[in-house]
Amino acid sequence: MRNLLIIILMLKFLTGWGQNKNEDKFITWEQFTQNFGKEMVSAQDVFNNMQKSGVSDFSLAKFDFHFISNSKEKLEKLQEFLKEHYPYEIKSLKKINKGLWELNGETNEIPITEDNLLYWGLDMYKRGYEFDAKLDGYGAPFDPKNQKFPHFDKAKEDYYFDKGLECYNSGDLSGAILNWTICIKINPNDPNYYYSRAIVKNELYTWKSSLKDYDKAIEIAPDFISALTNRGSVKDENGDYQGAIEDYDKVINLENVDIENKQMAYFNKGNSEFNLGNKTKACENWEKAHELGAEYALERINEKCK
Repeated sequence: MRNLLIIILMLKFLTGWGQNKNEDKFITWEQFTQNFGKEMVSAQDVFNNMQKSGVSDFSLAKFDFHFISNSKEKLEKLQEFLKEHYPYEIKSLKKINKGLWELNGETNEIPITEDNLLYWGLDMYKRGYEFDAKLDGYGAPFDPKNQKFPHFDKAKEDYYFDKGLECYNSGDLSGAILNWTICIKINPNDPNYYYSRAIVKNELYTWKSSLKDYDKAIEIAPDFISALTNRGSVKDENGDYQGAIEDYDKVINLENVDIENKQMAYFNKGNSEFNLGNKTKACENWEKAHELGAEYALERINEKCK
């Protein structure tokens, strides 16, 4: 039996994530967010240039990549992380000029599509930031007359899905997306592929694309509880509180919903109602979650409903 990626997002209340401002940082959170769009454009440019040179969708290629930082120690930590979590080869770590160091490596074979290259680039951009380093460039030499491709036969479907799970569990976020995209190429009618890919897209800060995958999963399987709950959480995190409430209500009104999912739907709905300014409705939903056994709702009730 296939193992499924099951991650239910419990909406956290009035919280955020990111680095604090720190002048000693090589890359601050503000710089990371400001340059995020530029990184997406850069991936598009690399793909366009490869496409002009004759690369076909899903052609396999190994990418050279380069990170820079103001600290050898930071890049050493990034190097160890990449070696542990990604099937990449580290080529060199060297000083390039006064105050700057460079880490160079090569990926495993990546199936090139516009989206695949985008998510690989964003994954590396995020990993670089986490170790206070900047992704400084990447590219892949290839021969348009000698292109290799993944096997798209039906017999490989479970292999690629399980490979995606293995990548995700090891921390290779883009590897997970690449494998689940191949699954969709083989079989576009399995909602688990879109659902699983949506989770990772949201982790890579592309929530609109994540919602599209959740939409597709729910279109195929309207009673997909995990997809409905997660889609509601993504909507709430990005200001669509009413849309989130509608998704949580769908979960609440489904038949045969297990108690944990119903608890979470009421709890998250309470948060979305509160974000809309509906304190009374928020407290009613938190109380309902608590009545169903969600002890984590009690803190919210004590803090906001007295």
